Amino acid sequence: MAMRSWLFVPGDSEAKLNKVAGFGADVVIVDLEDAVAPAAKPAARELARGWLDAHRTQLLAGRAFARWVRINALDTPLWREDLAAVMPGWPDGVMVPKASGPEQLQLLSAEIMQLEQRHGIEIGTTRILPLVSETPAAALGIAAYANAALPRLAGLTWGAEDLSAAIGAHRKRDDRGGWTDTFRYVRAQVLLAAHARGVMAIDTLHSDFRDTENLQRIAAESYGDGFSGMLAIHPSQVPIINTAFSPGEEEITRARAIVAAFRANPGAGALQIEGQMIDQPHLEQARRLLARLS
Repeated sequence: MAMRSWLFVPGDSEAKLNKVAGFGADVVIVDLEDAVAPAAKPAARELARGWLDAHRTQLLAGRAFARWVRINALDTPLWREDLAAVMPGWPDGVMVPKASGPEQLQLLSAEIMQLEQRHGIEIGTTRILPLVSETPAAALGIAAYANAALPRLAGLTWGAEDLSAAIGAHRKRDDRGGWTDTFRYVRAQVLLAAHARGVMAIDTLHSDFRDTENLQRIAAESYGDGFSGMLAIHPSQVPIINTAFSPGEEEITRARAIVAAFRANPGAGALQIEGQMIDQPHLEQARRLLARLS
């Protein structure tokens, strides 16, 4: 299934949880971390579990979206309580904020495996998506995910707000709207490490949900750079992200032509299509694009 738009919904808002299934997001992330005040976390866990149960039938056939939960950071005592509450609802995955590195996720993976066994979930099916950039030390270690022993790893994503606060940055983008050097470096590391590992690269969110014009540009650039999806904090962002990360007809037609040309010439290392030289990297890129449509 497509996993273009990753929409956060506060875990303590029953009204928003009841509506989120109709917003068209490929992935819904029930947020138990930043969106929920400390005093509201126990109630949010119960709401999250109820929501997961209500949509659990999607696991069986034709589901419209994947069900994920963002737990609290692993350097707090809250994450185990989060997992204990939501794992009986069979979430598709767990988003990990403020991830410090692969070793920390290995601890989480072991805990998830125990809960899978306890609740009759197929071992290894609960995936992990870490936010890998929220401290300077974590940002410097992003490349380690490329070769880490983490079979549950679904992808890598990043966030700018916590890192900005940690380094005392007063801006994240320059006057032209592009990321400043530090954040551009982090973003590139996420993209490269994810592709080196063969997992999804999910771009960070655009915090001003009213700014749809710039979101269209940013999402299109993200897709063009090689990201497979993008985080969203408001339902209005979902259709923009879905459109930006959906290949156009011209792109699909060209990919099919490349695959067909090499199928017709299995021994060829390079071919000409419409006056352009096409080689094996083009073929691989075409195959990946077409695989996203299935």
